[in-house]
Amino acid sequence: MSPDIVYIVYAIVAVILSGLAKGGFAGVGALAMPIMAIGVDPVRGAAILLPILILQDAVSVWAFRRSWDAAVLKVMLPGAAIGIAIGWLFAAQVSEVAVLGALGVISVLFGFQRLWVERGNAVVLPSNAPGWVGVLFGIASGFTSQIAHAGSPPFQMYVLPRKLPRDTLIGTTAIAFAVMNWMKVPAYAALGQFTRTNLLSTAMLVPVAVAATFAGVWLVRRVDAARFYTLIYILMILLGLKLVVDAAMA
Repeated sequence: MSPDIVYIVYAIVAVILSGLAKGGFAGVGALAMPIMAIGVDPVRGAAILLPILILQDAVSVWAFRRSWDAAVLKVMLPGAAIGIAIGWLFAAQVSEVAVLGALGVISVLFGFQRLWVERGNAVVLPSNAPGWVGVLFGIASGFTSQIAHAGSPPFQMYVLPRKLPRDTLIGTTAIAFAVMNWMKVPAYAALGQFTRTNLLSTAMLVPVAVAATFAGVWLVRRVDAARFYTLIYILMILLGLKLVVDAAMA
C-alpha cells in the first residue's frame, strides 16, 4: 500500500474520531493525533489537524449554542491562555511522553473514582470547587492542549463533578476548546506549519470533518442523559490507559 493511501486512511479515521468528540463524546478525540501521527510527521499532522478542529468546534458550538455555562468559562479560559503560553514557551524543555503518561494515570484514577462515587445511580451533589481551582485546571488543559491536542482530561476533571446537564456540558466544552484552539494558531503559524501543502491536505478532509461532527451531535442526543456521565468516565479511563501504554512504549 502506498504511503499516500496509508496517510489518507489514518487521516480519515483521526478526523472521524475528533468529530465524534466534538459532537459530545469527549475523550475519543485525544486518539486523533496519535492515529494521525502514524501516517505523517507528528508536527505536520498537528498542523493539518488544527484547522479541522477549529471547523469542528464551530459546528459543535452552533449545535449547542443555547446550552453553556458562563461560570465555568470565566475561570477556565484565562487559565487555559496561561497554559498554552507555557506550553509554547517551554515546548523544547518539556518531555511530551512524561506529561501524557502522568495525565493518563490521573485520568484513569479520576474515572474510576467517579464511577465508584456514583455507583448504583447514587445521587451525588454537584462540586462547588472555588474559582482558583478552575484556573489551575484551565492552565493544565491549555498546556496539554498546546503540546499534544490533549486538553480534554484536565478540563473534564474540573467540569464533570459540577454535574452540569448533558447539553450544557457539551456546549461549554465546545466553546472552551473553540477558544483554546484559536489561541494555538499563532504558535503553529510561528512554526511555519500552515504551508500550502498542509492546508490543501486539511481542505480535503473538510467534508469528513463536518459529517463526523454532525454524526456525533446526532448520536449523543440519543444517549440517555442519566447514562451520559458514566459513558464519559469510561472513555476517560480508556483514554488514560492508552496514554499510559504509549508513554511506557516510547
